Amino acid sequence: MPETDYANDVLVSADWVEEHLDEFQSDDPSYRLLEVNNPTVTADSEYTPYEEGHIPGAIFFHWEEDLSDGTTRDILDKEAFERLNSEASITEDSTVVIYGGGRVPNWFALFAYWEYKYFGHDDVRVIDGGKPYWVENDYPLTTEVPEFSPQEYSARGPFEGIRAYRDDVGQAIESGIPLVDVRSPEEFTGEILAPEGLQETAQRGGHIPGAKNVPTTSVLNDEDGTFKSAEELRQLYRDRGVTEDQSVITYCRVGERSSIAWFALHELLGFEDVENYDGSWTEWGNIIRSPIETGEAE
Repeated sequence: MPETDYANDVLVSADWVEEHLDEFQSDDPSYRLLEVNNPTVTADSEYTPYEEGHIPGAIFFHWEEDLSDGTTRDILDKEAFERLNSEASITEDSTVVIYGGGRVPNWFALFAYWEYKYFGHDDVRVIDGGKPYWVENDYPLTTEVPEFSPQEYSARGPFEGIRAYRDDVGQAIESGIPLVDVRSPEEFTGEILAPEGLQETAQRGGHIPGAKNVPTTSVLNDEDGTFKSAEELRQLYRDRGVTEDQSVITYCRVGERSSIAWFALHELLGFEDVENYDGSWTEWGNIIRSPIETGEAE
């Protein structure tokens, strides 16, 4: 693989995972593997459903049912996050490796990564290229669902420094803090409200004033869905006026795609102050009198 020069060692290769399959299948919670997805979103993609084949030892988390609270329309609270991990045989000292598929590799997996970091989990990693890379390169799959002994999980967080709320976005507009909108150009301009086949969750189309459009797929290599090198990523954002000496807020439709940009900026490039606005356009586009813009990017 080419030299990538990332700020943090948070990506693992498919080869590395294959070398550690025994650890991932052990009842010892030192290593745990998670496949994270939202099957309703990935149903029309080439994603291989968990029940039809997954990496040996992998536990499945449903993004909407396991990592979100449908009543509050929010991420899990601390107690629920601890309970989820305890039941999945994960401890706060586990090395947790996450992967997923969908229209974009690791679409929901990176949201799970961000949520783990929000609650202060130290050792979380992501399989570069996600499930599509694993499947396309004929790494081993199984339909066997692992059964592990429950553990006790204690979260250190939440750490609010990596999360933005609507008031933060309002302040960012006033102060000129860069906003990175990772949705498609058609969503950004207001031509459509959601990707094809997905539920429209906002009353209005457009983008937050001053936001820069850097679509999710632009941070990945076209040929295999792995992340671009640090220099390529840095130049991509620099060309849109986003540099490491600034605070940055990322957003999308419901916060999952924007977690990929948060990961690229904060974890791979080492930008110090990056927040993911997980309320995203679903919240902002529905707020009465919230300012929006439509039309092409500058």
